[in-house]
Amino acid sequence: MSQRERRFQLAGWILFLVCALFFMSSAALNGDILYLVGSIIFFVGCIVFVIPLISNDTRYIMTRQDRKQDERDNGTVA
Repeated sequence: MSQRERRFQLAGWILFLVCALFFMSSAALNGDILYLVGSIIFFVGCIVFVIPLISNDTRYIMTRQDRKQDERDNGTVA
């Protein structure tokens, strides 16, 4: 998966998280417990999908930085 695709997927999941927060707020204001529980489950589910996207990006960035540092140490910087 390309970095561009990851960014779009992450942006989509962040929008879902924002929607879940609005759902939770609406449920709390209306006093609807079932709606609130469903919204919380939806929010947690979205977080579960976001975690691999963030961890992959972090691994990619760290690997790239490590590679740059190795090039500097070996004197092979372009």
